[in-house]
Amino acid sequence: MSGAPLLVPQADPGAGYRAHRDEIDAAVARALGSGWYILGAEGRAFETGFAAWLGTPHAVGCGNGTDALALALRALGIGPGAAVATVSHTAVATVAAIEMAGAVPVLIDIDAVHYTMDPAELAEVLAAPPAGLPPVRAVIPVHLYGQAADMDAILPLCRRHGAHVIEDCSQAHGASLGGRRLGTFGDIATFSLYPTKNLGALGDGGVIATADAERAERLAALRQYGWRSHYVSDEVGVNSRLDEVQAAVLSVKLRHLDAGNAARQAIAARYDAALAGTRLLPPARRPGGTHVFHQYVLRAPDRDAMRARMRAAGIGTGVHYPVPVHLQPAYRGRVALGPAGCRRSEEASAEVLSLPMFPELTEAQVATVCAALAAAADR
Repeated sequence: MSGAPLLVPQADPGAGYRAHRDEIDAAVARALGSGWYILGAEGRAFETGFAAWLGTPHAVGCGNGTDALALALRALGIGPGAAVATVSHTAVATVAAIEMAGAVPVLIDIDAVHYTMDPAELAEVLAAPPAGLPPVRAVIPVHLYGQAADMDAILPLCRRHGAHVIEDCSQAHGASLGGRRLGTFGDIATFSLYPTKNLGALGDGGVIATADAERAERLAALRQYGWRSHYVSDEVGVNSRLDEVQAAVLSVKLRHLDAGNAARQAIAARYDAALAGTRLLPPARRPGGTHVFHQYVLRAPDRDAMRARMRAAGIGTGVHYPVPVHLQPAYRGRVALGPAGCRRSEEASAEVLSLPMFPELTEAQVATVCAALAAAADR
């Protein structure tokens, strides 16, 4: 959206660098001075630190979050001749990765409250996949906006039908369910480290987590041409390596992630209070879960008009996501859908609105957003 300069942007990845500039600059200088820029000590340190923080034995860095999903599917032996169930209300990367692995996506609708995979429809698809579809061998629940999909319902369904579970945690670094961090429930979990994520690099990056040592070893080979010994491919792999400079940056930012998530939660509480008594409701929190607010997402029937009012007040907003994957030109008419036809996904895409959300928002900026939000919501 164009117009006057914003008082408060919706996102500001540069603020995360500025907040920890000295630590990050020192880490970058260390990585540059080492003379080793791919798959070295910085990458190993980040992988070890991330696995310990998450609470899982193994983490494997890679080039980006899309590759993380595609590599996870391959590590589980899922490719041509298999279908993978996920949602349409997600970043397109989730579906793109399924096709990168050679599998066939089938898109499940969301529940209207938390915007995550509807377990009831998943049960229908696992019991009776759409005609002409290969067997559903994996399910990718997307932990959206910073909170959990309904894993208590999804996991038993997948076990019953013999489907692997790959958690897409790209918007949920540090979120939990039942006191357990997301990324430790399924067979494998993937995280994007894109600059705007709760844990974001200063460029592209991804990381894959698993409790299985053999899968971790295979992932490490797949990300570098299938090599287990140098220059010899045991299987066909790809080039998807997390570079040493980004790994060094991420190790610094990992140390501040929990504090950053706490700041996001405090900002969300302020937004909740600003919405009290208005026609709009704050985002729902899943019972038993901890929301880390990658995005603070409202639902407004007059979304575009409200977005314009906020813009006029100098407040940046976002739409995550404006077009469900199944309606995008590259996918429309050629991807299988669950029996609901992703109706709730389409309804959500017309009404969701993301407010400014990053840990470095100042007290004055949050107050400005709250005032503009209360005024815009009452119109």
